[in-house]
Amino acid sequence: MRHLILLFTLLLLLTQRIYAQPQQVKTGVYLMNLYDLNMDEHSFYADFYIWFRWKGRIDPTNIEFVNAIEKWSMDKATFDGDSTPVQLKSGEKYKIFRIEGRFFHSFSLNRFPLDRHSLDIQIENPEHPADSLIYVSDTSGAQIRNTLTLVGWETEGSEIISQVHDYGTNFGNPYENAQRYSNLSYNITLSRPISYFLLKMLLPLFIVMLVSIGGLLLHPSHIDSRSSLPIGGLLTAVFLQQSYSGALPDTGYMVLMDKIYLLGYILISVVLLQIIRAGNVMAKDKPLKPVIKLEKRLAQVLFAVFVIGVMVLCAIP
Repeated sequence: MRHLILLFTLLLLLTQRIYAQPQQVKTGVYLMNLYDLNMDEHSFYADFYIWFRWKGRIDPTNIEFVNAIEKWSMDKATFDGDSTPVQLKSGEKYKIFRIEGRFFHSFSLNRFPLDRHSLDIQIENPEHPADSLIYVSDTSGAQIRNTLTLVGWETEGSEIISQVHDYGTNFGNPYENAQRYSNLSYNITLSRPISYFLLKMLLPLFIVMLVSIGGLLLHPSHIDSRSSLPIGGLLTAVFLQQSYSGALPDTGYMVLMDKIYLLGYILISVVLLQIIRAGNVMAKDKPLKPVIKLEKRLAQVLFAVFVIGVMVLCAIP
């Protein structure tokens, strides 16, 4: 009799342990379209399929998109319009939906125009906490359409991350502990093409700096031509900076391109100061040969400082 009681107790403990394990749900995402990246409103639109495969009594498809902005634009209709899960040969249940909606993402532009962004779409089940339901990544299928293109951006790849979201609050219910839910995040990484930085952003400034510093190579007697080159370069640089700043949201901090332009302003100011100094030397009828020799070296140094400075600023993360 004791052996039967002991066996029954062990079976009961084993059964409780099995049931205490959270139900795992294999979840995959296939991105169809990505568009309208709005950095002013920190949002983007996405069109994608999401599927679930699971074993267990809990239906995991009653999901909530944590960072969704416009839920009304989402159509959670299955392929055939039937809401009943498909029973697979493996014994798993299967459901797939197509979702289209607008999602929130906090864009950081510190590295503009070499910035990279990991856009995320996060899902949770608001009815079942992490101790009863867990979403895990299903990478058996592709995660992104191979013909997907986004003008002005390059797609670096995507990944699905499974984690537990600890809210750290019981939402005012004194009889509940702090809420913890399984969180599945689909991330797609985008970056601007390097050609955008080199040809559209850096090349115009490079030409401006070349012309401005070139003023030092003119003879000090050509005071009007010498001074007009860096002054015109300074005004052109200001115009170029304003042209791209107007397309960016009000960040409240200096982006990478702002720092490059600041370096350019400093170097052009040095050129102007040297031209003024050379003019004073010429006005006092002092020998100009040492000034000409100095300015040739200074022009080389300033241009080298600009090139190296740009490389250093781009290398700093």
